[in-house]
Amino acid sequence: MRRSNPASPSAGGRSMTPIATSWTRGEPIAMRRTPSGMRLLVAVFAALAIATETPVRSIEPGTVVGPALGRSADTAESSARVEPEDKPVGDKTLVVWVALGRLDQRGGSALTLEDPRDRFDAIVFGELAPRKWMAGSDGFTRTQRDQSAAAEETEQAGALTQMAAVHQGRDITLFRDGREYAKHTIAGQPIEFGPRSVVVIGKRHRRAGEPCFLEGSVDDARVYDRALAPSELAALRPNAASGPNDRPWAWWTFDDGEAKERTGRFLLSQLSGGARIENGKLVLDGVDGTLIAKSGRPIAIVDETPSRPDPVPADWLTFHLAHPGPGQAMPGDPNCAFYWNGRYHLHYIYANQDGFVFAHVSSADMLHWKWHPTTLTPVRTEHGMFSGTGFLTKDGKPAIIYHGQGSGRNQIAIAEDDALERWSPPMALEPRIAPGQDASKIAHWDPDAWWDGTAYYALSGGSPGSGKPPTLFKSGDLRSWDYLGLFLTRDMPDVQPDEDISCPNFFRIGDTWMLLCISHNKGCRYYLGDWKDERFTPRFHARMNWRAWDCFAPESVLTPDGRRVMWAWCNLGTPQTGIQSLPRELSLPEDGVLRIRPLRELESLREDEAVSERIALKDGAAHRLDGLAGDAVELRFAVELAKASEFRLDVRCGHGGDGGIPVVIDRGNGTLSLGESRAPFALKDGEPLELRVFLDKNVIEVFANDRQAIVASHPMTLDHGHVRAIVRGGDAVIRELRSWRMRSTYATR
Repeated sequence: MRRSNPASPSAGGRSMTPIATSWTRGEPIAMRRTPSGMRLLVAVFAALAIATETPVRSIEPGTVVGPALGRSADTAESSARVEPEDKPVGDKTLVVWVALGRLDQRGGSALTLEDPRDRFDAIVFGELAPRKWMAGSDGFTRTQRDQSAAAEETEQAGALTQMAAVHQGRDITLFRDGREYAKHTIAGQPIEFGPRSVVVIGKRHRRAGEPCFLEGSVDDARVYDRALAPSELAALRPNAASGPNDRPWAWWTFDDGEAKERTGRFLLSQLSGGARIENGKLVLDGVDGTLIAKSGRPIAIVDETPSRPDPVPADWLTFHLAHPGPGQAMPGDPNCAFYWNGRYHLHYIYANQDGFVFAHVSSADMLHWKWHPTTLTPVRTEHGMFSGTGFLTKDGKPAIIYHGQGSGRNQIAIAEDDALERWSPPMALEPRIAPGQDASKIAHWDPDAWWDGTAYYALSGGSPGSGKPPTLFKSGDLRSWDYLGLFLTRDMPDVQPDEDISCPNFFRIGDTWMLLCISHNKGCRYYLGDWKDERFTPRFHARMNWRAWDCFAPESVLTPDGRRVMWAWCNLGTPQTGIQSLPRELSLPEDGVLRIRPLRELESLREDEAVSERIALKDGAAHRLDGLAGDAVELRFAVELAKASEFRLDVRCGHGGDGGIPVVIDRGNGTLSLGESRAPFALKDGEPLELRVFLDKNVIEVFANDRQAIVASHPMTLDHGHVRAIVRGGDAVIRELRSWRMRSTYATR
């Protein structure tokens, strides 16, 4: 996720010998009812896809096919999406005839139906309870956790068993050989699976953590788009229809020696790892054997452009960047920042009907953002868009590196236009492993990359829960990569063993190097250290997040005047999703203490300035600060604390001081707190307190003496926009208080 200067580092990818894969095509789809001018194109591109073994990306005249991921070559207008005529599958039945290789295996799937957003329903063996079948689902959201009533599997290894999962409304019933095995009612809503869903056999789901592979064989696998009755299940036999009305929505028999799907709904079936077809069965090795089936149907690409509704909801933010829809930015990581041709470009993740995509915004000042068409999407890349960074190639072209969600690899693409709306087809980062190198530590995960003047480096983070550290790779051309080994020479003593390094962003700052990153259980953090001999040795570590995921998934850019500016995703539970922190300027002066300042361009939003001086505060007495009410405000305090041990501001409170959120400087404990968040912060002897407080509807950001920053949210009503101050442990003086109303950044510019 992070870079616009060509002389900054990072590293990416996981190193393993590439897994051999094979693809089987199903029957060509029948001609669809389309406008007359498109019928021939549909047939031609469908045939071309089968002949070239390359998924079709577009069928619209004028739309770039193959070489570029982006908008129409000749027009900015988007076409209507051509989807299969299938309706989304709600009620359904998964049926599989499976023979387990051993009964002590855990967590593999006999049959999984998964959508582009990683939501899935599956028939899983032994994940929560050993030797027991269960209805698997994403995050166990539709899984029965108490499986004490379910019987343990006792069939001898190799014995064929029919397992079925019937989903009807909120009820899920498992059947074993036609008899009810387990039943439960889910608390939430069932998932509908659309035409871009995939079928997975062997691996529990595409992004599953180990153990996740099934050992055994599958004789027949089916999905029905309705809930079958017990009598219908009992009448089913493998590799044969039970009658003229037996019409599976998807069906694999493996009798042809291939993984062809019989209905033609899934034209692409991929075998990977230790998966093979043998004697009319899909044989899975339990190590990495997997079948993944995709639609492979031609799709006309539509470029949606996020936009704010009219009228804008009253509680939407005024000067923070946030996702306006469609879909939700959950996660909403900022990614791939550039300064290019006079504009700043930033991407962030959101989810739409295609899965996880990159929104694209640009700005002349990092405040007034314009949304571009969303062109980095799974329908073009064949995978979801997860965290990554931007960098410049040795030829000075913008490039991105990111994790291809669902692909198991990090991916690289190069811009093909100056608007950064069209991109080359992604290249998977497949590292070469030299004899004697240990590739077991590589976790293809959130990457960063840079050109240092002689070579490209790519940094791959360590995925959460894997226990794997970040690893480093090197290339001369962005295509051939060598594995260099571990990125860090050591970790710091205040970093917990279960912390991963994700969303990495590595760059020079001052005379040292900074690794900006997160751990999923602690949020945004950073290292300072030395980059030498293709290794990073950290000397210092600190945190930038103090509660939950308030400050998460950082990204940064280098401005033309040499400033390092960062954003972070603020997951605050607010009405809007995808909220980005105010841009923060980072610098590292000679004293080695990181400075964190609000972007100086924010001052251009100020209006209606009010100034107060020499406000005396008595120990323990509350002082209401009048004239500061408003829903989009900046406050700037210079405070002489003298002997006072605590300075407190209650912001967003009622006229009488009720219902606010406290901002507290506790000199005794050396902390700055905002609501429930508490960060380390200490004033030097005699140093005045300098606070900048930004209030944007229900989001609050506080900057203290350019050395600490904190963000939180607080419910706000129109009568709760006041501020009061309290000191304890002695008297104090607010030497100067300046306030401004802040103009909207969503005005046309």
